[in-house]
Amino acid sequence: MNTNDYIIRLERKEDYREVENLIRESFWNVYRPGCSEHYVIHVLRDDPAFIKELDFVMEQDGRLIGQNMFMKTIIEADDGRIIPILTMGPIGIIPDLKRKGYGKKLLDYSLEKATALGYGAVLFEGNIGFYGKSGFDYSRNFGIRYHDLPEGADDSFFLCKELIQGYLDGITGVYQTPMGYYVDDLEVDKFDLNFPHKEKLKLPGQLF
Repeated sequence: MNTNDYIIRLERKEDYREVENLIRESFWNVYRPGCSEHYVIHVLRDDPAFIKELDFVMEQDGRLIGQNMFMKTIIEADDGRIIPILTMGPIGIIPDLKRKGYGKKLLDYSLEKATALGYGAVLFEGNIGFYGKSGFDYSRNFGIRYHDLPEGADDSFFLCKELIQGYLDGITGVYQTPMGYYVDDLEVDKFDLNFPHKEKLKLPGQLF
């Protein structure tokens, strides 16, 4: 990967459909047959918690090859405080450029911009094998629990990175996923009719 062969910029309105198709291609049949992530971002853009200043696309030779975005959310601390934080994603790279370093470049750029805007921490669901390379750790190591997860259940998917060192010191509590991420499967299927047909497949390793 040549660091001069791409640019990262804010998403523009005229990018919306291309970005949604990029996300669809990136996530199709990865976590479930088909995917919902392209509809999720379609909905989140109108959510009050959506951060337009942290809605990025990666472009190469006039083609969009990646995207990432952030939402405001909270930790409900055990001592009654409400701690403002960020969550992130969907973050995606087009399939033919995955595992070539573009995702990490986009991620690190996005995190730098979030830090510069003064946000304290990012918590979200992801794979420690990839995100650990950008400084993420298990959220349990910060004393933060995933909402609705039974005690003793596997929480290795739930990751955290402090953007301000010590931001979560002395805090234990429960992370809350923004409601905008919860979408109706029927609405997803209806939205998906706007895109070229792709076959939904049940594959090994899918989560749902």
